[in-house]
Amino acid sequence: MSVREQLNQLTATLPDYKLAYVLAYVQGLVAEDMAEKEDDAYCEQLLKDYQNDPDPHKTDTIPLEQLARELGVAL
Repeated sequence: MSVREQLNQLTATLPDYKLAYVLAYVQGLVAEDMAEKEDDAYCEQLLKDYQNDPDPHKTDTIPLEQLARELGVAL
């Protein structure tokens, strides 16, 4: 018997008020998966945007101490 069939059998025996708990839990699982997929897509787009950025100085670096001085931060 598949997991889906087992769940169907178990939920068929539950009263409606308990089914509401099951529904809320499953909706949370689905929302979590969707949020994770959306986050991954957003991060992938950020990476593509960075990789396609034509700015020749995008990989320039400066020492941390110099940056701190420019920002007026004491290390």
